[in-house]
Amino acid sequence: MCMSDPIADMLTRIRNAQMARKHSAKMECSRLKVSIANVLKDEGYIDSYNIIKENSKSTLEIVLKYYAGEPVIENIKRISKPGLRIYKSSKNLPNVMNGLGIAVVSTSQGVMTQNKARVLGIGGELLCTLV
Repeated sequence: MCMSDPIADMLTRIRNAQMARKHSAKMECSRLKVSIANVLKDEGYIDSYNIIKENSKSTLEIVLKYYAGEPVIENIKRISKPGLRIYKSSKNLPNVMNGLGIAVVSTSQGVMTQNKARVLGIGGELLCTLV
C-alpha cells in the first residue's frame, strides 16, 4: 500500500482509536514512527509501544493512555505536510498552549520536543502538536 503521508496516518489512527476507546492502535512500523512514539511515551501521552515482527513485516502497536475515562491526548494535529514542509529555527519554535502541550520536531539530532530542541539550540521540521 502506497501512502503519501505516513505520519498523518499514524496520528489519525491514534486519534480514531482514542475516540473509540480502544486499548491500543496498530500501524506499519518505521524508524520515524518509533521515534515519535518514543517522544509521546517520554512525555506521558501514551503508556507504551511495542514493535511486533511477523515474517518480514513489522507492526508498531501503541498502547493508549486514559485518565478518569478520558483520553490523555485531547488534540493531535499534523503541522508539516508533504505538500508544505514547515521548518523553524530554535528561536521560532512554537509554545503550544503556553506550555501545556508539546510540539514534536524532527531535527538533525533526532526527533524531540520543541523544549528540548530550544535548549539544544537546534531547529528542524515541525511534525505535529499535541495537547
